[in-house]
Amino acid sequence: MFKLDKFIARLSLLFLALFIANLAYAQSTQGSARFPGLGRNATPAEVAAWDIDVRPDFKGLPKGSGSVEQGQTIWEAKCASCHGIFGESNEIYTPIAGGTTKDDIKTGKVASLVDMKQPQRTTLMKVPTVSTLWDYIYRAMPWNAPRTLNPDDTYALVAFILSLGDIVPDNFVLSNTNIAQVQEKMPNRHGMTTKHGFWNVKDKPDVNGSSCMNNCVAFEQIGSTLPDFARDAHGNIVDQNRLYGPYRGADTTKPPIAKLPGVLGVGLAHAKDTHAIVTKGAAALFKNENCSACHAPNAKLVGPSISDVAGKYKGQSGAQDKLMAKVKNGGSGVWGAIPMPAQAQLSAEDTAILVRWMLTGQ
Repeated sequence: MFKLDKFIARLSLLFLALFIANLAYAQSTQGSARFPGLGRNATPAEVAAWDIDVRPDFKGLPKGSGSVEQGQTIWEAKCASCHGIFGESNEIYTPIAGGTTKDDIKTGKVASLVDMKQPQRTTLMKVPTVSTLWDYIYRAMPWNAPRTLNPDDTYALVAFILSLGDIVPDNFVLSNTNIAQVQEKMPNRHGMTTKHGFWNVKDKPDVNGSSCMNNCVAFEQIGSTLPDFARDAHGNIVDQNRLYGPYRGADTTKPPIAKLPGVLGVGLAHAKDTHAIVTKGAAALFKNENCSACHAPNAKLVGPSISDVAGKYKGQSGAQDKLMAKVKNGGSGVWGAIPMPAQAQLSAEDTAILVRWMLTGQ
């Protein structure tokens, strides 16, 4: 009995020592008084490494300068391959410069933005603040090596872009001390307003419209075609996309599909050659029940594509009944957080037709 009491006493002292040690460690590493023991305070160097955004009032803008001439040299070495020698772009990206006039610089509103004959909207036509150019280039460019430009490089590149739009002269040197004066010459500086519902729920919305729920225009997948000899002229496009975002690009090492997805009556999920002609009844049902508002045959919209659904449940026992229940009751979590509303208005027969078509194309 004595030995047991002694053992318990020693064990209690050990636990007390461990508790005190953990408490001391937590107090020494706590991030803040509000969340004691959770993380630690970021060091000044860590904060500086992340705090690099530049606001429209130029808060956060580092000191530095760069000339148009210096910017042209950097541009031709690191930017022209995607954006063209003079910002006219190439086959991949939209132009940087163009579409602005001297009158736009005076008024601060780009007239060609409301001209239906304007073939393309360029960066200098749309961007209202020069800080946006500086901030984006500094954080995200070049595309294949972001964060490799120092502040002076960024000033030089922005100066060169501004010279392409005749906003600054060819001998201009942009710096943190004169960038505010340049802002007063941005062609679309008055083209953005916050006097609408996007910024204040009490204001009127900046876009007025209504949801199309009946007799809607059939969804058509937008696509483009290239001659066979040009499909892989710039390398495989699917390998040229970043690892995040909604678009991955086409695999240009493979032959193009015979028909674009999304055309009424054509799906890509089911046949051996990835083409299947669907029955008119299923296609009409898919349209009339507004399924196409969230689902496309071979492209993700709000919900998964039909081809993705068919692939996920291919060969699964009971898939027909499982999806029929899902359509009837709705739900979320399988394809993401956005819920699918219950389709209780569908008859069991129509639900079976839709689900069978999604799974088999029949």
